[in-house]
Amino acid sequence: MIPGRFFTQVSENTVQCVLCPRRCVLPDGKAGSCRVRFNRGGKGEIPYYGYVTALALDPIEKKPLYHFRPGTEILSLGFAGCNLHCPFCQNWRISQSTDVPGQVYTPAEIIGAAKKSVKTAQVSIAYTYSEPLVHIEFLLDCMKEARKAGIANVLVSNGCINSEAAEEILPLTDAANIDLKCFSEETYKKVLGGDLGAVTSFIRMALEKGVHLELTTLLVTGLNDSKAELEKCRDFIAGLETGGKYAPWHLSAYHPDYKWQAPATSPRSITDAVKAAREKLIFVYAGNIAGDNDTTCPSCGKRIIGRRGYRIDTSGLSLKNENGTISYYCVSCGEKVPVKY
Repeated sequence: MIPGRFFTQVSENTVQCVLCPRRCVLPDGKAGSCRVRFNRGGKGEIPYYGYVTALALDPIEKKPLYHFRPGTEILSLGFAGCNLHCPFCQNWRISQSTDVPGQVYTPAEIIGAAKKSVKTAQVSIAYTYSEPLVHIEFLLDCMKEARKAGIANVLVSNGCINSEAAEEILPLTDAANIDLKCFSEETYKKVLGGDLGAVTSFIRMALEKGVHLELTTLLVTGLNDSKAELEKCRDFIAGLETGGKYAPWHLSAYHPDYKWQAPATSPRSITDAVKAAREKLIFVYAGNIAGDNDTTCPSCGKRIIGRRGYRIDTSGLSLKNENGTISYYCVSCGEKVPVKY
């Protein structure tokens, strides 16, 4: 057991977790809704500190991140538990249970693994697969060590945490892909067990803190795939004051899993949604369906990144080091492009 943060004392034997909008009140011996934040002896504790359920080397595009270090590898860490309970969860075996195989790692061991396994020049670590933020104590320790080692921190998350915790984690985050699961407060509350306001606040805060941000929406048949719903998501992204129109939006196909057995998202639904989103957003990509997902220069329209599955062609990009800051430029027209090193 590791002493936890983001807990407040309610009584001698009762604590409240204030990490996320659920604000679970925990009697002695009980865990929160996420299953990984615990009250032991009247104190908030973290029994799964450093417990990693998956450790894998991935293409960074798998996160998905299309505009951050394209064509590189990333060490991905998975965890157990989640503060949301999405009935269509594609990773429910680890997100909705703690009874999963794993191994305990220290932050130093994770940093060592990243240095050893990532073969590309740019070394990055992703906190991903399930919901990493319910393990925020471990993330903070690991991310601080990564920063010291010159390793980039990537957060793949539902973004459903309170602002106090967001203020601590985001300054250590280099890039993030955040799930914008829908744009309905009722759906977030009654179906997912989350809070739309917390997620949109996290997204805004990430941009304000200079985090490279990409967003993902899984188009779930019968839940969030209506034209009106997707327009609300699109308009929110387009209206973000800090570079919203340049934030890549990934629209991914759902397949029946866990408790949701509606038909899988059709490829036509995805392509139609992508086309509609591009009426206001520059970079929109289709996920989980066959097809090309090239990135074109917003200035001249030439291809700057080619993608065929996870085969990445970055020959349309050039790098320039300007007073210690490395930026990407379009080879064809020479304009700086919104891709982050």
